Amino acid sequence: MSDSYEEFCNTHMIQHRVCGVAYTIDDYQPVICTYIGDQPLYYFDEEEIIEEEEGLFDPEELGMLAHEIQVLKENLLGEGYDTSTTYVEEKTMRAFLEFSQNMEDLSLGNNFYLNSQDQKERLNDIKSILLESRLASAYINTAEKYGVEIMMSEQVEKAFYDRRSGRILLYPHMDIMDQILLIVRELRRHWQHRQGVLINPLTFIPEHAILINRAQEADLYVSVIRIAWELQLAGKKDVWERVENSPLSDLARAYAREAFLDFRTINNGVASASVFEAWFLSERCRQKDKNIIQEMLADHNGYVFENDQSSHSVTSALISALGEMPFGKNYLSAHAHIIMDDPIFAEVRDRSNANFLWFIKFERTFKEAEQELQLDSDLSTHDVRHDLYNQNSQDQNNGITKTADIIQLFEYKPQKRITGKDSKTKRQSGQSADVIDFRCWSGK
Repeated sequence: MSDSYEEFCNTHMIQHRVCGVAYTIDDYQPVICTYIGDQPLYYFDEEEIIEEEEGLFDPEELGMLAHEIQVLKENLLGEGYDTSTTYVEEKTMRAFLEFSQNMEDLSLGNNFYLNSQDQKERLNDIKSILLESRLASAYINTAEKYGVEIMMSEQVEKAFYDRRSGRILLYPHMDIMDQILLIVRELRRHWQHRQGVLINPLTFIPEHAILINRAQEADLYVSVIRIAWELQLAGKKDVWERVENSPLSDLARAYAREAFLDFRTINNGVASASVFEAWFLSERCRQKDKNIIQEMLADHNGYVFENDQSSHSVTSALISALGEMPFGKNYLSAHAHIIMDDPIFAEVRDRSNANFLWFIKFERTFKEAEQELQLDSDLSTHDVRHDLYNQNSQDQNNGITKTADIIQLFEYKPQKRITGKDSKTKRQSGQSADVIDFRCWSGK
């Protein structure tokens, strides 16, 4: 009985067994489980067999295809693709080698950590490289003219221009190419300071503050791209390769396109203007807007320009001054009015940033309206008092002396004077004294 039951169960399981599909890569299982599913990926029904058309498969063509397949198979065998074990081992060893190299880079080994002596040598190497660029050398000369010192410091994350101390601080444990680009950015920031255009955007009305903050940041990267291009022309191709393999690659392509077509665009500002425009067309505006809006939310009550018209004129002049270069043509002077009016440059495209900016503008308008109402109320009260004072002064000058009227808050009811024994009894009872109206007394 049991044998027949087991036989029935096995037969039933064989008939209803589910097909399992798995995969392998070069006869190697790269993961713990390679199971895909229980359904075949392809189905073949005998009823749907398409009848072969006459002449569809010519025997001669089949012979040629068979020969080509054989040649391809021999080539594959000759290159060793079928020797899967050896191929996997070679790939694994190469992967381990690359991983070890990347691990050394991530751990910031001897190539990045520098002592004090090495830091001085690194700064000298950076300056010698930057002097190969005409624009960078002009920035360095301007910094030396005002006594700005470039020094290594572990107190900054990357690079920072300290206006108060007159120093450009650079993080020492970085790749030299990144340090060159960061130094160029801070040298341009110092140039903005000396030109009077490194103004805090919070001193403008909110919509102009957004535009000024964007323009100041875009101008920094214009100088970075231009100096990298000049260093490439001078034979220092590593800096330009670093820019091309960085998030600034879109800006580098915009500059290279104009410079390749006409080398005169380097000095006349066309190539720099293309980088400026490419910066605004990217997603960099979103992050910069977020930063400046957070600063507005933290403290946005100290606006200098309360008049929109004056802020508009100052903003236009500031944008024009941003494009000034140590030599060559100003690349923004001809486009200042377009930048002010074009939505590409001034519009806040991110919805969350736009909502916060609207809130800031609404709160600012509400406070201005409240201050105006309070000021009008104070002025009206001051005018009434001033008129009363003038009227009293005029009456005194005319010889008329008026006494102030006594304002009676409660109705006056005259009472009889209590004397003698009744007065003594009332005082002993603890009752309060009556209010005496001196107008009832004639002084007798």
